Amino acid sequence: MSLAILGLGTALPHSVVSRDEGERIARSVVHLTPEQVGWLPHVYAGAGIDQRHFCLDRAIVRDALDGTNHTQSPFLPDGEENSRGPTTGERMAVYREHAPRLAHRASHAALEHSGVRANEISHLVTVSCTGFHAPGFDVSLIRQLDLAPTTSRTHVGYMGCHGALNGLRVAAAFVTADPTARVLLCAVELCALHYFYGFDPQKLVANALFADGAAAIVAGHADVASPDEWRLAASGACLLPDSEDAMSWTLGDHGFEMTLSKQVPTVIARHLRPWLNDWLAPHGLSIEEVASWAIHPGGPRILDAAASALGLTAEALRPSREVFASCGNMSSPTVLFILDRLRVGGAPRPCVALGFGPGLCAEASLFR
Repeated sequence: MSLAILGLGTALPHSVVSRDEGERIARSVVHLTPEQVGWLPHVYAGAGIDQRHFCLDRAIVRDALDGTNHTQSPFLPDGEENSRGPTTGERMAVYREHAPRLAHRASHAALEHSGVRANEISHLVTVSCTGFHAPGFDVSLIRQLDLAPTTSRTHVGYMGCHGALNGLRVAAAFVTADPTARVLLCAVELCALHYFYGFDPQKLVANALFADGAAAIVAGHADVASPDEWRLAASGACLLPDSEDAMSWTLGDHGFEMTLSKQVPTVIARHLRPWLNDWLAPHGLSIEEVASWAIHPGGPRILDAAASALGLTAEALRPSREVFASCGNMSSPTVLFILDRLRVGGAPRPCVALGFGPGLCAEASLFR
């Protein structure tokens, strides 16, 4: 592959929710028995997240915390015992409002860092699984960033937490086919819109983990990049066996419903190392020769499983855990936040980025 990262930008919503506030919101929004309420501190303490960012205005968060209804938001409890929260249509209306704004901030930052002018972008690759509308935020980016109206658009949708790695593969195909191409890749997710309002242990765990964010990359052919730029050397994927029901993301009448089986860490621990060994070998590498790692933190147990399978030290996982603690699981942009931290910190290469999504599928990118 011949892709080089020329610039990388990230963006977070302005509403910040601490761990304690997240637990208090769960108590106020979800109708729980006293026994179920007693389960929440363990969930939020065990998540390993200090704070998350939500696209919902802070005034709505404050209403949820205080038990008030000044904003009259459909995301607030309605007093009905079996309330399911906002309809999917109401949630998508918020996506249409906030996703383009967040995507613009991340993309603008990536362009500034790259030194590439907006009118030089030839291809736009967008990634998202938490909302859809047409025309989408790709059209908003073309207009707001003043990209050329002839910019080619490709959307990677519904791929889950490894979606940005799929987007990188698409971008690499463009710059390999045309060395003059300049690609803007933008991943944006508003996971908080799909907060689950009933009692379901798996979904309450998802409520405690997921958050909102955006990240963007400006990419070009490796031949036009300076020697210190990170280059995508290879991309790989593996559908792990007997795992189709381990992770799912389905459209419901009251948001997209996440299913995250307790078996996910076990499946990763069992199958990740054999596949990764086979994938790295043709590139002249072993797992032990990988110098740094950007592993998507789907949750603390997923990180633990990856570390156990690959024999990684606590230091190797530190960038992933730091991003997870300060931002939560933002789905597809998360791995780009980790890559940004590694690049800025001068992390050694080769580096492997890993993500896990519905399937259960593992995606990997090798950077040199």
